[in-house]
Amino acid sequence: MHILIANDDGYLAPGLLALVNALRPLGKITVIAPEQNHSGASNSLTLSRPLTVNRMAGGDRDNFLYVNGTPTDCVHIALTGLLDSKPDLVVSGINQGENMGEDVLYSGTVAAAIEGVMFGIPAIAFSQVAKGWARLDDAAQIARDIVMQQISAPVDGVLNAGEKPTLLNVNIPNLPYEALKSWRVTRLGNRHHSQNVIMQNNPRGEPIYWIGPPGDARDATEGTDFHAINQGQVSITPLQLDLSHVQTREKMIQSQWHKN
Repeated sequence: MHILIANDDGYLAPGLLALVNALRPLGKITVIAPEQNHSGASNSLTLSRPLTVNRMAGGDRDNFLYVNGTPTDCVHIALTGLLDSKPDLVVSGINQGENMGEDVLYSGTVAAAIEGVMFGIPAIAFSQVAKGWARLDDAAQIARDIVMQQISAPVDGVLNAGEKPTLLNVNIPNLPYEALKSWRVTRLGNRHHSQNVIMQNNPRGEPIYWIGPPGDARDATEGTDFHAINQGQVSITPLQLDLSHVQTREKMIQSQWHKN
């Protein structure tokens, strides 16, 4: 079993180290992560400059690779030339903070997992709901349990099931391990719009803008990731990459949009 591990908080993030330590007993581990925090980077690739890959030597992060780019850069580089063999699984995280609802469209943590799926490799993205790393070791144990579940009983029937394997987006409450035994397979909930930007002035008196915090949950009904987390349960949401709106496509074909 060969597991490729990435994240978006950077190679020095506690969540990455906790995840690596939890998964080491499961097989060969390759770690490649951004040099700096790239939260919110989504699926961006660095195309305007070359990238460098460096390797840690010694300490608790011995042999960790780090890239001066995005989470997607990390996995892309690994799968298109850096690794001698294709990994069996791509795992991303553990992120500091939730990735639920529309968060998955912005998340660098989810994006690293998506890149694995785009290359036909099953992937799991892990996030801890509250920031601050409280109960991180407990979250890492749950992450190990979920990875073991995927190895022993893959979602797609076979671990490497073909061109479009399933992506699992996992959110873990900051709770003791024994309180996290309840898992729920969920769908994405929905948020209100983000709050307003925060405007300030820089030392020269020029306006600068900070992106505001995310909005509150709008759809947190039973079955959603928000609902599971509110109940203190681990949320596991299977995601797909095809964004096609099938119903609208059929309507458009039947109307004046489709021309022969």
